[in-house]
Amino acid sequence: MDFAPTEEQSAAQGLAARIFGDLATPERLAVAGPATDAELWKELCAAGLTAAVEETGLLGLVLLLEEQGRTTAQVPFAASCVYGLLSVARHGTDEQRERLLPALRDGTAVATGAFPARGGTRADGTGTDGAGRLSGSVPYVPWLRDADLVLVPDREHRLWIVRTGDPGVLTEPVETTAPWSAARLVLDGARGERLGGAGAYEAVLAAARTAFAGLQAGVCAGSLARAVVHVNTREQFGRPLSTKQGVLLRAADAHMDTEAIRVTAYEAAWRYDTGLPYGPQALTAAWWASEAGKRVVHAGQHLHGGTGADLDHPVHRHFLWGRQLDAYLGCGGEVLQELGDSLVKEGTE
Repeated sequence: MDFAPTEEQSAAQGLAARIFGDLATPERLAVAGPATDAELWKELCAAGLTAAVEETGLLGLVLLLEEQGRTTAQVPFAASCVYGLLSVARHGTDEQRERLLPALRDGTAVATGAFPARGGTRADGTGTDGAGRLSGSVPYVPWLRDADLVLVPDREHRLWIVRTGDPGVLTEPVETTAPWSAARLVLDGARGERLGGAGAYEAVLAAARTAFAGLQAGVCAGSLARAVVHVNTREQFGRPLSTKQGVLLRAADAHMDTEAIRVTAYEAAWRYDTGLPYGPQALTAAWWASEAGKRVVHAGQHLHGGTGADLDHPVHRHFLWGRQLDAYLGCGGEVLQELGDSLVKEGTE
């Protein structure tokens, strides 16, 4: 295994770090609220970072999402790339790729996904054009307020592309722990365009879990970086907090947890890009992102002491994002059960 980034991946990550660092400042984020930062999204797309994901692969996307997570930038980068760009590129027909990918590459179209499947959507019939009629509701879809396309799995785990502006598609804004421009999706006979065949849902879900684990690694790294600055500058009884053994141990544990999230996400993404089986690895990354991510953002807040209880402090955003990512696409217990079931099945086969 070689997780060393290529020259292209490193260049894209460096550019992303600069753009996120310049534009996703705490002051701008405070003003944005739950809304997407349109200027930042336009800058990322103009720099070619969305289009670059096709070339740099899932590992490249994970590296870019780490940079987003460090700043908790308000853009639908993960959702649009994993549910739109990568899904259409890997599972779409030639006609679908030619029609849908250009707008996803330049950011003029935004995609998201109603994942994971919870049995709330059914598809009735498939016409000669491959379209079906979808009905049901999904209580929470991240970045749905910004989306032009939604990737919707039905009860049978078939994938459908739904356009938010079509008849029979209703979106109702909802507020979540993290400000992700989320909304409730209600479908009433909405037209759905089939994407992929058998196994496509499982593949997209595994890729999404890997991508959002990369985002969680960045969120945790950002939280820990803020905590390190605080404990090195804050003094108690004439000494920096960082000189106290309990603080050092807590920070060290958080660092190791962050590295575990990062390396498991790297492995799953690398296997995805090289064509190797990656389902168990994606579940492993998701488990670390949930369990360890939760520990890290709690530690980051606790190491700030009373300052960490300030809802307007930047570290609180990392806490909110970390808790949102903890439960998104399955909490630790859920993915651990899935991992166990998959290993048993693999052993049996």
